Amino acid sequence: MKPRGRPKKCRLVFSGPRICQFSPRGRPGRPDEVEVSIDEFEALRLSDYKKKSQKEGAKSMRISQQTFSRILQKARKTLADALVNGKRIRIQGGHYLVTSRNNFPPKATT
Repeated sequence: MKPRGRPKKCRLVFSGPRICQFSPRGRPGRPDEVEVSIDEFEALRLSDYKKKSQKEGAKSMRISQQTFSRILQKARKTLADALVNGKRIRIQGGHYLVTSRNNFPPKATT
């Protein structure tokens, strides 16, 4: 069956995470798991770690400010759930395109 709605745009990401899984200590057994996508990770990195405004972060990822805000809100909610409930955090997936600072902005091919 064909997916409905508008296809998602690829978000620009400068680099993937160096570590792609965090696991809580002190909880016996196998903890539940939450997933943070690479584009959510990049939004968190730009907004909270690099202290960029949402407008600057959106411009860097080549998406609208509203989309950036939605991605950031979802990522923060997911991380809060993991921290409060002692869940494992896995960083993977999403709609993204990795680019280097030397190639930014990526040149469009015609």
